[in-house]
Amino acid sequence: MKLKVLVDNNTYIDQYYYGEPGVSYYIEDEGTRILFDVGYSDIFLKNSSALGVDLSNINKIIISHGHNDHTGGLKYYFSHDYKNNVSIIAHLDAFKEKIEGDLKISSPILEQELKKRCNLILSKTPKEVSENIIFLGEIPRTNDFENKIPIGRHAVCGTFVDDYVMDDTALAYKTQRGIYIITGCSHSGICNIVEYAKKVCSDNRVLGIIGGFHLFEINESVKRTIDYLRQNNIKELYPCHCTSFEVKAEIHKVLPVKEVGVGLEINW
Repeated sequence: MKLKVLVDNNTYIDQYYYGEPGVSYYIEDEGTRILFDVGYSDIFLKNSSALGVDLSNINKIIISHGHNDHTGGLKYYFSHDYKNNVSIIAHLDAFKEKIEGDLKISSPILEQELKKRCNLILSKTPKEVSENIIFLGEIPRTNDFENKIPIGRHAVCGTFVDDYVMDDTALAYKTQRGIYIITGCSHSGICNIVEYAKKVCSDNRVLGIIGGFHLFEINESVKRTIDYLRQNNIKELYPCHCTSFEVKAEIHKVLPVKEVGVGLEINW
């Protein structure tokens, strides 16, 4: 599997790509070409061109959750009118309207309109998206230390209710040596994601994680998260996007943290 970072909050020194507070990864696995999230704006298109990634050949777009820093690029993707009959795979709640106060934080294209533009596959349950990659679907929130608090509100049957971002999901890449996990923001809790990935893949050997951990300050939850990562002996950690420098530095005291920026290429 090959993964290239098209969008992240960070860019590397002396590598002239665009950055923004969002996520987009280009992934290849055994002939299947995948976009995992599309960032906030059109910079995933600019960066993909600079990085030699041809988005006209994408087979599938996987959406980690419905917030606009992960879905905003959809309107720019469809403005190109690629002739590739792309499939979009996401949780059932990913393309509902979402608000935080007076601010709209959902995808610029919601479910009914999206159905007209692509093969839209919405699922709470795990789905195979390539030979070795599984979309995990809804993540069970089983531990007692990762936050279960709403982020804004979302539309349900014509009214807005607290949004616990149940649409937050991730990918698991299966290898003979163990599994790798690819996240967007980990609103469902990075440890919950890892536990569910182990269950879905029937494999307790977690080799690495890339993506947002949604952790910002050192508290009891972060300390227990770090302890969990240490107990699972996860050696390749690429926390990025919505993970503060303070938290990354704290993790690095126990396990090596690798730098992430636009243009990073990982071959697993």
